[in-house]
Amino acid sequence: MPPAPKADRRTTVDVASLLERGRDLSTPVLRAAVESLAPPMDTVAAYHFGWIDAQGNPADGDGGKAVRPALALLSAEVTGAAPEVGVPGAVAVELVHNFSLLHDDLMDGDEQRRHRDTVWKVHGPAQAILVGDALFALANEVLLELGTVDAGRATRRLTRASRALIDGQAQDISYEHRDRVSVEECLEMEGNKTGALLACASSIGAVLGGADERTADTLERYGYHLGLAFQAVDDLLGIWGDPDATGKQTWSDLRQRKKSLPVVAALDAGGPASERLGEILAADAKSSDFANFSEEEFAARAALIEEAGGREWTADEARRQHTIAIEALDAVDMPDRVRDRFTALADFVVVRKR
Repeated sequence: MPPAPKADRRTTVDVASLLERGRDLSTPVLRAAVESLAPPMDTVAAYHFGWIDAQGNPADGDGGKAVRPALALLSAEVTGAAPEVGVPGAVAVELVHNFSLLHDDLMDGDEQRRHRDTVWKVHGPAQAILVGDALFALANEVLLELGTVDAGRATRRLTRASRALIDGQAQDISYEHRDRVSVEECLEMEGNKTGALLACASSIGAVLGGADERTADTLERYGYHLGLAFQAVDDLLGIWGDPDATGKQTWSDLRQRKKSLPVVAALDAGGPASERLGEILAADAKSSDFANFSEEEFAARAALIEEAGGREWTADEARRQHTIAIEALDAVDMPDRVRDRFTALADFVVVRKR
């Protein structure tokens, strides 16, 4: 994983408390929204969020990192508003994010998320699709029920980010069936799939707090590049992550033939390892027995990616995108404590292990 950014004048920020604040303030509103769904979608969604187990018993599951809610609440403070002003935005972004997870798990055939069976595996593909659709509709409802001009502005940003997210997923799927994808194409896809929603999370609280468009756009720039850093780290974890930490299988992205950044960068690098990797992946694309490959076969592909430089390039790209995100904050007037928290969240994204 990329090393932690160098220390500077920033004050120490308790990132765990910042993430916990996002959960504590947004979860009651999120649960109320989910409980408004018609049965059985309410219980299926509750299972997805980790609030109940597969038998319907209360559970204390892993609800994810909660970076997006933390950003939404923090962005409200840019305007001088209380973090609570950003709660509807935090909930709306979480609903869209989880809509995408439900559908992604089904499309990718992922059987595990956060150390438990995915919704489609437990409740079937139809419920995964329906509940995902319901969460998407709820996201817009949560914002529009506020009935303010700023809520309308926030909804426009959310729908724009949602469309980009869907575009990114479509690109991701199409790339799985191509022998070659350029680094530029991969970054565009990841900017859509991950950057757009983190950009929205970083600005939506500020919009609800009355921020002007320039401020909101600049906060989105921070979030967009943070999203690219986030996805670069995710791509590293998707190949070399510890399954006990990530909750996914070993070599997860290789099993799904994903053209993630390490793969694309390795193929683009040239040299013997790059050429050999290209030959193997081209053969994989034509194989009818890919699902039965051994651990050693996936490990060999990961080793070639690393030998060709794909792992190092992706770690460097995560740091580069992190730097761009932090520099974007310089154009926004905000209290130092808020700026330090934005910076700490960005640092957390780049050094995380899950």
